[in-house]
Amino acid sequence: MAPAGLPLGRALLIFQLLACCLLALGDLARGSLLRVEPRDPVLLAGGTLVVNCSMDCPQPELLSLETLLEKVPAGHGVRWAAFQLSNITVSSQVFCSGYCNGSQMTATSEIMVFRFPETVELAPLPPWHPVGQNLTLSCLVAGGEPRAQLSAVLLRGEEELSRQPVLGEPAVVTATVLARRSDHGANFSCATELDLRPHGLGLFQNTSAPRQLRTFALPGRPLRLEAPPILEVGSSTQVRCIAHGLFPAPEAQVHMVLGGQRLHPTATSRGDTLTATATAHAHHEGSTDISCNVALGDESRQARKNLTVYSFLEPVVNLSEAMVAERSTVNVTCMAGPRTQVMLDGAPIPLLGQPAQLQLHATERDDGRHFFCSGTLEVDGLLLHKNTTVRLSVLYGPKIDRDKCPQHLVWKEKTTQVLRCQAGGNPAPRLQCLQEDSGNVVHVGIPFVVGLNYSGVYCCQATSPMGSATLPVEIDVRERNPARVSIVLGVLATLGVLTVAVALMFVFGSKSRRGSYPVARQSAFVPLTTMTPQETEAEEVP
Repeated sequence: MAPAGLPLGRALLIFQLLACCLLALGDLARGSLLRVEPRDPVLLAGGTLVVNCSMDCPQPELLSLETLLEKVPAGHGVRWAAFQLSNITVSSQVFCSGYCNGSQMTATSEIMVFRFPETVELAPLPPWHPVGQNLTLSCLVAGGEPRAQLSAVLLRGEEELSRQPVLGEPAVVTATVLARRSDHGANFSCATELDLRPHGLGLFQNTSAPRQLRTFALPGRPLRLEAPPILEVGSSTQVRCIAHGLFPAPEAQVHMVLGGQRLHPTATSRGDTLTATATAHAHHEGSTDISCNVALGDESRQARKNLTVYSFLEPVVNLSEAMVAERSTVNVTCMAGPRTQVMLDGAPIPLLGQPAQLQLHATERDDGRHFFCSGTLEVDGLLLHKNTTVRLSVLYGPKIDRDKCPQHLVWKEKTTQVLRCQAGGNPAPRLQCLQEDSGNVVHVGIPFVVGLNYSGVYCCQATSPMGSATLPVEIDVRERNPARVSIVLGVLATLGVLTVAVALMFVFGSKSRRGSYPVARQSAFVPLTTMTPQETEAEEVP
């Protein structure tokens, strides 16, 4: 132990001088052997060690241990003495000394103390790091001995990036790597290795907590913003913002703004393409802009477009009366906004912003007529159109269409027929046909079976609040004639009988000419007579 009151530095110097002297004296007595056990031990800082000094000498004298460490006797014998060293915190050299035959001998042992690093920490990584740029990794190592056996290793996952000795206290070990896309989400860490295998111990490792890296890449080309150049007040439209070459696209932040009003986009990604869609609503007329901002990491890209919000009122068509009687006067007016050009069918084209007017005298041809008015507004060089249609109803009396209501019909009894007849008018008239003699009703457009009693002249009348119209229709129902059928059947039967008779006569005539007939012989002589030609034919005919 160092003398009380003596500085540790001076004590260490005195101890070294004493050791040199003892070593010189020990060389003089080589015949005897002095041993120190254990020889060059390695132990963890703060540990305890028992050192044994022994001498091969018949009568050794004054065996002792010289050290700056705290020591206490731990036993002795004739040729040995043991000492316990406590709280060994620094590497040190110990000396055993003794006398043999009046000569002093010494032996030394190197005590190596090792410590594990107290701090192994990887410096924080940036929140985002651009792909293709260098990233500097920095590892702080505090403590750890012996430094000659201590090294620091920078790791990407399990991959070793750099291995360096630990120099200085504390030590900072750095390495530079090129950030890649594959590094996104990778864990980086720092490890220390204390290699005591040459001293019979193992390899001791200590690893820092991992830090995750997030890499990103923004597109080199501008964003594509798809939005209409004009938008009507009170309407909405879909706006799209598309970014190509974005990595990692799902983690990008998209902000879309319309004239100071923040939109709420929905973003989808496919590969390195991000598409954000939002609905834009126009509330105020005027010129504004719409912007899209895509941010990733600490960088962003922006696209902007001008937008004109306009107001375009639909043309209004007014009729002096929507329903008028025939031959009445109707005034038609079409109007729109002050910057709108209107055009009304049949009316002259007015000045910009002025109404179009038309006057007509209503006839039945105007019933159901649609008056078409179009409005045209120019916004930023674009022509916009809106149309309005109104219908006019003209009241007029019934009229029966002769082309669609035949005046003479010929039907056969007991057949199914339909009386087809049409009448026009506004309001639509009621049409019925009555037989003039009997008052029988034939329903128009409904199938019925015709009888002989339907023959006669009918009065078809169309009536409505606007008046009535009549048209005579003659129906001639003819009886089916069974006598003609009987005559035809009789003629056919007669022809059949005659055909059969002729056939039989032909058959029997042929048989009589081919047969043989016996002749009675009364005399060998037959008187000859002259025959006329008629008698000859009669005989030849069977």
